[in-house]
Amino acid sequence: MAFTPLHDRVVVRRLEGDDKTAGGLYIPESAKEKPAEGVIVSVGAGARDEDGDRIAMDVKEGDKILFGKWSGTEITLEGEELLIMKESDIMGIIA
Repeated sequence: MAFTPLHDRVVVRRLEGDDKTAGGLYIPESAKEKPAEGVIVSVGAGARDEDGDRIAMDVKEGDKILFGKWSGTEITLEGEELLIMKESDIMGIIA
């Protein structure tokens, strides 16, 4: 990828949600909510503390994460829809 996020930002690819409910009903495209799960595509170098030292990121490329519904900024890179968000917008890593 020709894009590297700065500081404590990450680039995330959303994971697609299920097409049907647990009961077997199919969900139309217009009724689906955007999934709040994704995979980290790219990670910045980390923020700096008051002394100018880097604060290590808790996430890395390939981590499957959970983030807030309204988190991040949607962008299109190389024809793919992605999100850029701060590490603090990530709620957790899914094992």
